[in-house]
Amino acid sequence: MNRCMTALLAPCVCAAALVAQPYGEPDRDQPGDLMIQEYLRQETEKVEGDFPGSMRSLEEWNAMRPGLVEEYYDMLGLWPIPGKTPLQATVTGVLDRGDYVVELLHYQSRPGLYVTANLYRPAKLEAGARLPAVLYVCGHSARGRDGNKTAYQSHGIWFARHGYVCLILDTLQMGEIAGIHHGTYREGRWWWLSRGYTPAGVEAWNGIRGIDYLLSRTEVDPERIGVTGISGGGAATFWIAAADERARVVVPVSGLADLSSYITNRVINGHCDCMFVYNTHQWPWTRLAAMLAPRPFLFMNSDRDPIFPMDANDRIINRLERVYSWYGAGDLVDSFVSLGGHAYRQDLRQGAYRFFNLHLQGDPRPVTDSELDLVTGSRPEEHPIPPAELRVFPTDADLPADARNARIDQEFVDLAQPGRPAPGSFEPWKNQLLAGLRRMTFGHFPERIPAASLTGPTAAGISWASTEPGIMVRMRPQAGTSGVPGRAVLYVTGSDVADALPDWIGAHLEERDTVQVIEPRGIGGTRWTQRNPPNYVERSHFLLGRTVDSGRIWDIAAGARWLREQHGGTVPVWIAGEGAAAVLAIYAALLEPDIAGLLLRELPATHMDGSAPVLLNVLRVCDIPEALGMVAPRPVTLVDTPNAAIDRAEDLYRIAGATESFALGRPF
Repeated sequence: MNRCMTALLAPCVCAAALVAQPYGEPDRDQPGDLMIQEYLRQETEKVEGDFPGSMRSLEEWNAMRPGLVEEYYDMLGLWPIPGKTPLQATVTGVLDRGDYVVELLHYQSRPGLYVTANLYRPAKLEAGARLPAVLYVCGHSARGRDGNKTAYQSHGIWFARHGYVCLILDTLQMGEIAGIHHGTYREGRWWWLSRGYTPAGVEAWNGIRGIDYLLSRTEVDPERIGVTGISGGGAATFWIAAADERARVVVPVSGLADLSSYITNRVINGHCDCMFVYNTHQWPWTRLAAMLAPRPFLFMNSDRDPIFPMDANDRIINRLERVYSWYGAGDLVDSFVSLGGHAYRQDLRQGAYRFFNLHLQGDPRPVTDSELDLVTGSRPEEHPIPPAELRVFPTDADLPADARNARIDQEFVDLAQPGRPAPGSFEPWKNQLLAGLRRMTFGHFPERIPAASLTGPTAAGISWASTEPGIMVRMRPQAGTSGVPGRAVLYVTGSDVADALPDWIGAHLEERDTVQVIEPRGIGGTRWTQRNPPNYVERSHFLLGRTVDSGRIWDIAAGARWLREQHGGTVPVWIAGEGAAAVLAIYAALLEPDIAGLLLRELPATHMDGSAPVLLNVLRVCDIPEALGMVAPRPVTLVDTPNAAIDRAEDLYRIAGATESFALGRPF
C-alpha cells in the first residue's frame, strides 16, 4: 500500500511524527486533578491496547462481527434497530442552474424528526440511466436559518457536474430546524448519558434514512453509493457507513482520532457531543473504523489539525491496514495527508473526488477542476447560489408545526419499561435487570469489587483508601461504640469527610451503631477542576464506558467490603446517604451482597432529575424506584423521600415478600 497514494491521488506529504499532540495544558488547580488524569490515562491504555482483541484472522473477525454490529448500534442508542417509518419525502422547490439542478427537499427519518437537504443532480439524464450517488454530511459551519448544507454547496455542484447525484444533509444542530449537539459539552444535559442518548445516533439514523431516500430515486444506482464529509461530517461519515453497508465507498475528512488522543491528550475538549458514541462495550476506538472493511476507504486528514492530530491518524491507519489485510484488500484502504490546519483545501477535495471517481465510476484520472464554484471570501461570503435560495422552508411560517427536532433528545432513545413482576417471579425479574445493568451500565466492573485498602490515619483521623488502581479516596470514623457494634454504617458524604454528621443521620442511628464516613472520588480531598465547557473529566469517562458516578459506586462497594472485614465479617454493614449519594448507595448494594441495608434521605424519583447521579444507559434498563425495589429483601429506611420514588419500590418489596423490610423513617 502507498500511504500517500502518490501514484493515484494528488500530491501530499506523509507525516512521520508519532509524538503525542496534546490539546491545551492539563488542569492543576484542584487536589484531585493529577490523580484523575493519571487514572484516565491508564484506563485508556487498557482499552486502546486491546486492538484487535481476541481476533487474529478473518475467520475470527467474521465470527465476532455480528455481535460487534449489535454492540455498535447499541452504543449509538439504536438497538434494537428502529423500524423504518415512511420518509414523507417532499420537494419544496427546484433550482435550474443550467447544467445541474438543485432540489430543495425534506424527509422525516422518524415521525417529526425532519431532515432538510439539497439534492444536486445533472440537468440532463439519459433514459434509464443509473448514476452513482454521494451522501454528503456537513461539518460545524453555522449558517443560521439557511442550514449548514449551504456552506458545502460547491461540493454538490462538483458532483452533479461530474455525473453524480449528491444529497447534502443539514445536521441536527445547524439545520433549518435546530436541535442540540452540545448537551454534555456545555448545556448540562447529563441525563443524556443515563438515557443513552447521543446526537451521533441521530446523525447516523438521519444518514441511513438519507441512503433510503437516495435509493428511492430511479436515477440512482443502488450499488454505487458513497458517503463523505469533513469534521463533524467526517465523524458522521464513520457513524453512517459503519452502520450501513450500502455505503460502498467511504471518505471521511478530519473525522476521527483515538482514545489516546481524545482522553490522554485532552483532544475531547475541542469536540462537541455529536463526535462520540458512548463506549459502552469498551471498544478500542479504531474498531469503529474497522467496521468499514473491506469497502474502499480513504482516511483524509491535515498534518496540523489540532483536533484530529497526526499521532492518532498514524495509529488508526496502521491498525486498519491489519484488518484490511485479513481480507486481502490492503489496496482498498489508504490515508491522505494534506499540509495545513483544519480545513478542506484543494488537494483534499481533488483527492476525495478522484477516489470516488475511481471506485464509483472506474475513472482513475487526476481531478483538476475542484476549484470551481467555491464559497469564497470572509463572511458574508460569496456563494454560487445565494444561501437563502437553498432553504427548504423559505420562511419561518413554513416550518412544520409537528417538528420534534428540538426535543428529540427526550424521545430518540426509549426509556425502559421493566414492568411489574408477577407473584413468585421477583427473583427472575430482578436477575434479568441486574444482567442488563452489568452489561449496559457497569460493564467495566468485575464480578465483585475487591475491598479497599487503607493507609493512615492522619492526626485528624482521616485515612486514605485505595479503592481501585489509581484511585484514592478519604475515609474517617465519625461515631463508635464500645464492644461489638450492632451495625457498621458507612455514610457517603457529598462534601468533606471531616464535616460533622448531619442531624438526620444521628436521629436514625441505633445505640450500638458505629459510623465510618467515605468521601468518594471527585469530592473533598480529591475534587478535580470542573469547567463548563468542556467538562473534560466527566466526558472522558463515557469514552471508557463509564461515568464519574459509576466510579463512586465502585468506591462505596470497596469501602463497604473493607468495613465488613474490619469487624471479622460478622457485623452487618449499612450504607447511608442523601440525595445523589442515596442513589449511589442503592447501586452499590445491588452489586455488593455484603451490604446488609440502606438508610436513605431525599431520594430523587428518577435519573432524569438533574440532582440524580449519571449512570451510562441506566434508563435503558430501569429507573431509581426499580433499582431500590431490587434491593429486596434487604432492609431499607427512607427519610424525606417523595412518594414518586416510594410507591413503586414499596410495591416491589411487597411482591418480593419483604414488606416488613421497607420502612419510612421519621421526617426530618
